[in-house]
Amino acid sequence: MKVALIIGGVTVVGAAGFFAAPFIAASLGGAGLLGAASTGSAISGLSGAALTNASLAVLGGGALSAGGAGIVGGTVVVTGISTTVGGVTAGAVAHFAT
Repeated sequence: MKVALIIGGVTVVGAAGFFAAPFIAASLGGAGLLGAASTGSAISGLSGAALTNASLAVLGGGALSAGGAGIVGGTVVVTGISTTVGGVTAGAVAHFAT
């Protein structure tokens, strides 16, 4: 029962993180928390797809052309963090469940 709860938590929250990655990254970028894009422009001054793509690229270690993992890397980072949060939360719930 507890293992199923943990696996379910990891699966659900990880999948939610994957699909929400563009929105999470754009929120961080729009708030000015990510600095500048590979072009030198402040990410907080961008909008739309440029904001989303630049934010994901920064989270992924930079643009592909600069040696980073780019947008895919940023998506992996956000998904990984979400999956970790899901696992820890589900593990805590499973630990204290009767």
